[in-house]
Amino acid sequence: MKIILTSEVPGLGAAGDVVEVKDGYARNYLLPRGVAIRWTRGGQKDVDQLRRARKIREIATIEQANEVKGRLEGVKVRMRVRAGEGGRLFGSVTPADIASAVKEAGGPDIDKRRIELGRPIKSLGTHQVSVRLHPEVVANVPLEVNASK
Repeated sequence: MKIILTSEVPGLGAAGDVVEVKDGYARNYLLPRGVAIRWTRGGQKDVDQLRRARKIREIATIEQANEVKGRLEGVKVRMRVRAGEGGRLFGSVTPADIASAVKEAGGPDIDKRRIELGRPIKSLGTHQVSVRLHPEVVANVPLEVNASK
């Protein structure tokens, strides 16, 4: 069965990919969970439009990546999160949280999948976050995590 993925599926593809899978896998797993839709010509047109938009947003050259790196490293990123005694967080800071904090701080819009955390951020303070903008360009963004009141 030919399907269009609506979200990333490990080992199968990314959102917007058109893939051929066994009928049972599509009917019993992918379609009920909402991670795929049946392929149609209209759906294919939507996928093509999404791919064009994604390609425009994507960082293509090293020069563009270095420009975005300069803008990212010049931004002061601060987050307020709930924390308990001793500065331990309730949960952890996710790449999606970091991406939205960068945007709120006036930085460029970055994809959460480009943010690399060595280990989960579970404490207050200043942390270094790596953002892989291009295979050869990595921006190190200082992230200040404060307790919310």
